[in-house]
Amino acid sequence: MKLTADWLHNPGTQALCHALDVAGFHALFVGGCVRNGLLGLPTDDIDIATDARPDRVIQIAEMAGLKAVPTGIDHGTVTVVADGLAHEVTTFRRDVETDGRRAVIAFAERVEEDAARRDFTMNALYADATGQVIDPLGQGVADLRARRLRFIGDPHDRIREDYLRILRFFRFHAHYADPDGGFDADGLAACAELADGIDRLSRERIGHEMRRLLRAPDPAPAVAAMAQAGVLCHALPGADPAPLPLLTHAEADLAVAPDPCRRLAAIGGTDPAEALRLSKGDARRVALLREAVASTMDTGELGYREGFAAARDVLLLRVALLHQPVAQSELDAARTAEGLTLPVAPADLMALGLSGPALGDRLREIERRWIASGFTLTRADLLP
Repeated sequence: MKLTADWLHNPGTQALCHALDVAGFHALFVGGCVRNGLLGLPTDDIDIATDARPDRVIQIAEMAGLKAVPTGIDHGTVTVVADGLAHEVTTFRRDVETDGRRAVIAFAERVEEDAARRDFTMNALYADATGQVIDPLGQGVADLRARRLRFIGDPHDRIREDYLRILRFFRFHAHYADPDGGFDADGLAACAELADGIDRLSRERIGHEMRRLLRAPDPAPAVAAMAQAGVLCHALPGADPAPLPLLTHAEADLAVAPDPCRRLAAIGGTDPAEALRLSKGDARRVALLREAVASTMDTGELGYREGFAAARDVLLLRVALLHQPVAQSELDAARTAEGLTLPVAPADLMALGLSGPALGDRLREIERRWIASGFTLTRADLLP
């Protein structure tokens, strides 16, 4: 199997690999860039594994005229910028001690040791500078070809090393596994048995994984499996996965891109903002969508107040939560209302002698009439 991704041929990437090679060290692409490259998917990060120690990586990079930044040198990682691209270069590692959240590592000499500490077989694939794929454990290529997600070795051992791997199991299944292939039985059973370990993780890490899961084209089967395995109640207490299939189908019908906030609004939860440590903006958006779904506010008013995207999201959520079909007329109304400005300004009312609370009350009353008219009343219609 050979990697043919475009980024592989970047001059800076090849220059870095060449510099490590002529110094007598391995330079092996690893993880997501190899996995995604083989699947024909976009790659966000270029990770390189090497038997060179971090200080030697810095020396080699600088001698080659490349910028080296010790971003994670205690863990063996140096970021090397070549031809404008950042490459995370990490020394082969093995775990010395783990506690379910973090690992104490030691540098290793062999790629097999580095591969053995990774989570899933499809993530333990390496490739050299020519694109030739290396499968140190002998399982990754076959599993990737079959789009089969499996833990490396005993799933219980891998999970106890880092309980975040439970959530990664479902996230990776949603993004990379064969949707018709089902879940690996041993992996799913281990996730169910060790689900309590999620409570040991920080809410920031949980939230990061959940948002990445909900960005998958169709996360519904994975989220349903999480609920059945007793995992979802630890990650997002009170969440209900049932509306998610209806939402993803409605999104597909309207060709709307996946959005974690919209999908969070669909599955709910006792306190998603706290459980997932959402940003203030995301928390407000999820709350707004949930409230608007159950309100009597029509999508024209929503488009006016919050914009077309929010109004469209509410329509999609009403499909999922209330089983109300999307009407094209509602979409049109929301699009038309976006960006409209009330034709009466406070200065108009001040000219009539209004001020203070009376001015605010009158302006709100005028706005209500204008919205109720479908935004058709003019300034002359609205003023006495």
